[in-house]
Amino acid sequence: MKKQTAGRDRLGDLTPKFAELNDDVLFGEVWSRESQLSLRDRSMITIAALFSAGLYPQLKSHLALGKEHGVTKEEAIEIATQLAFYCGWSKAWSTFPMIAEIWGEEEAIPNLAFPIGEPNTGFAQYFIGQSYLKPLTLEQVPTFNVTFEPGCRNNWHVHHGAVQVLICVAGRGWYQEWGKPAVEMTPGTVIAVPAEAKHWHGAARDSWFQHLTYHKDVQAGASNEWLEPVDDEWYNQIK
Repeated sequence: MKKQTAGRDRLGDLTPKFAELNDDVLFGEVWSRESQLSLRDRSMITIAALFSAGLYPQLKSHLALGKEHGVTKEEAIEIATQLAFYCGWSKAWSTFPMIAEIWGEEEAIPNLAFPIGEPNTGFAQYFIGQSYLKPLTLEQVPTFNVTFEPGCRNNWHVHHGAVQVLICVAGRGWYQEWGKPAVEMTPGTVIAVPAEAKHWHGAARDSWFQHLTYHKDVQAGASNEWLEPVDDEWYNQIK
């Protein structure tokens, strides 16, 4: 195994002792010691451990190291697929783009800003296509991350007595109020949806889309009213 200098390169000025232990002990002694486990075996074990812990920066580095040690793309995918059922579905979604990037293929799933969470089954009847829901905080102002697969959008709907805020954090999508042109949403776009405004939002046809959302009640008894779907004829007119 080649001599590792990642600790000194990245952390040598900030914490030289930690950098020394990382390069000389972890990689210099532990990884290089005589063992019945090959470097490829150790890489696969480490990838599985980092996947389980959700430590994505380190996981990406060890996926690249595993590739050097002979781990194949198919084996990396199998690790993520197998562990998804034990460690969390969203961890697999966050790992597959890294595998695609490291093994030099075009990403089927973009690098998203937040883990996508679980399939949005509770509201699936109000969506065309697949969406995913991830609560970020339920304290004070409950905030959620919503991820849309390409072409996915929710029905027309109205928030009675509440303002909804949408913050695009990844991909490209659309927001539209009834009677107004659709507004393109890209990372950094913020839209405050007025109470009582009939509207919809969702992904572009060729892009995943991820936004954060929270509601601010402006009167007691706020509620949502779900209306008709945004059908293909309407949706496909958007440019």
